[in-house]
Amino acid sequence: MALDIQSIAEQRPQNAIHYFSVIGSTMTEAARLAVSGAPHGSVVIADGQTAGIGRFGRHWLSEPESGIYCSILLRLPLEPASLPIVTLALGLAAAEAIEQTTGIDCDLRWPNDVLIRERKVAGILAQLHDTGIVAGIGINVNQAGLPDDLRTPATSLKMAAKKAFAREPIVVALLQRLDALCALLIAEGPECMIRAFMAASSYALHRRVIYESDRGTKKGVTAGLDENGFLKVRDDSGVTVTLYNGGVRPDTSL
Repeated sequence: MALDIQSIAEQRPQNAIHYFSVIGSTMTEAARLAVSGAPHGSVVIADGQTAGIGRFGRHWLSEPESGIYCSILLRLPLEPASLPIVTLALGLAAAEAIEQTTGIDCDLRWPNDVLIRERKVAGILAQLHDTGIVAGIGINVNQAGLPDDLRTPATSLKMAAKKAFAREPIVVALLQRLDALCALLIAEGPECMIRAFMAASSYALHRRVIYESDRGTKKGVTAGLDENGFLKVRDDSGVTVTLYNGGVRPDTSL
C-alpha cells in the first residue's frame, strides 16, 4: 500500500514534503532542491527507488511500498566540519523513532548503521550540498525477506517482530526526533550528541571489532568517540587510532 502522504503532511505542516511513487534516488532530488534554495526541513520521500544510494556509492535496496526511503534537507547554524556529529544525530533519530513506534530495541554502529540483533535495519547517509546537509535515511519496514549475500546482514521491522507496521507513524516520529535532536545539538553543542550516541550504542566502547586501516584489516577494542564524533579504537598492539572513514564490524573470532 502506498504511503498516506496527506496524513504525514497534516501531522508535519512544518515540513515541505515532496512525494514520488518511484524515483531514482531521494538524495539526488534533495540535493537538487538544496541547490535551488529549498527551505530547512524539506523532505523527499518515495515508495520506491530505482537507484537508492548507500555509503561509498553502494546500492540501497528499495523494495516498493515496503520501506521508508527519504532524504531531508537540513540548514543548521553549524560549520561543515560538524557533519560527523549530524550523522550521529540522524542515527539516533532513526533508532528512537523505531523504538517509539514499534517497541523494538535498536543498536547503533558507528558511523551510520541502525541494528536489530546485529542485523542492519536502517542506514544513514549525510552529504553537504550548497549551504545545506542532505540527510538520507532508509529504513527496512515490511520486507518479508532480504538477500543473504549483502555486505552487512540485514533485517526489517516485520522480520524482527513477525508483524507488519504502518510506515506513516515511523516517518512522523523520525521527523519529530530529528527536530528535537538538531535543536539539542544547536543549544548544547556536540558533546551532548556524543554522549547520547555512546549511551545508545553497544559498539562505541569496549567492543571488539574488525576495521580497515592503511595497513590492512586490523582488530581492536573500541574506545569511545572523539570530540568531532569519530570512533577511536585501541588496536591489539595497544595503540589507539581514530577512524575517520570506513566502519567497523564485530570480531566474532573469540
